[in-house]
Amino acid sequence: MDLHAKILQLKKEKNALILAHYYQEPQIQEVADHIGDSLGLSQEALRTDADIILFAGVHFMAETAKILNPQKKVLLPDLAAGCSLADSCPPDKFREFLTAHPEHTVVTYINCSAEIKALSDYICTSSNAIKIIEAIPLERPIIFAPDRNLGRYLIQRTGRDLLLWDGSCIVHEAFSMDKLIKLHREHPKALIMAHPESEAHILKVAHYVGSTAGMIAHARKHPQGEFLVATEAGILHGMQKAVPQARLIPVPIDQDNSCGCSECAFMKLNTLQKLYDCLRDECPEIQLSRTLIDKARLPIDRMLALS
Repeated sequence: MDLHAKILQLKKEKNALILAHYYQEPQIQEVADHIGDSLGLSQEALRTDADIILFAGVHFMAETAKILNPQKKVLLPDLAAGCSLADSCPPDKFREFLTAHPEHTVVTYINCSAEIKALSDYICTSSNAIKIIEAIPLERPIIFAPDRNLGRYLIQRTGRDLLLWDGSCIVHEAFSMDKLIKLHREHPKALIMAHPESEAHILKVAHYVGSTAGMIAHARKHPQGEFLVATEAGILHGMQKAVPQARLIPVPIDQDNSCGCSECAFMKLNTLQKLYDCLRDECPEIQLSRTLIDKARLPIDRMLALS
């Protein structure tokens, strides 16, 4: 049996659920039960009756699944699969920041650690961030963390005066404006789609700004269209399956790499072999204290209630 077949067999034997983010390599996406963005995968984790959740993504995503399912075993193929954005917001520094602004409601992007979630009033994703911000009364000042680019986008879209934490995603800050302009001249009819974690100058020229799931939904509205896609290149696999007749072109980055596109080194730490080993051995396992789980669950539940 090949690895794909072995994983499917183990999944059935162990009553396991495999969740995969759109940024995972295609082989992993093909064995997953659900592929999605952070919001969609959080909702799938909440409703599952599986005994084991194997999260093919990065550490904060698996932590979120554990927070939502404290009685279940949650696995991550590689514990080193972290997140530059989550790392940009250390809990001790963030706690000091909140202490200096005690009157603020704290909204944090789901791309953060369990410790940061436990310090928050609301969690949001790129899919529902506008809705979460707009649900908070106008008279209440808001801290938004950790992504400054998403925060600036939310200020523009909602008109709220958000106090921003200075964090960012190195993947979404890598896009080259000069290369994008050159590429659009070569494909003048192409629609530019960008993730709101991208820098303001990229968002300004984009025809559509949204989450990974939002981008795929937008592409479905133009099934034979041409798109310049400014997010992690892993999305192209699922997007092409959704719109097989469309032409998808990854937006180039400043640095040179094998594909010239934006890739998350953390996401790509997971491999099909690691996924199989993880499910076979039931490790590495995400471990969180019950106290941390209870504190971090409250702002996630507030998000899910509004979503």
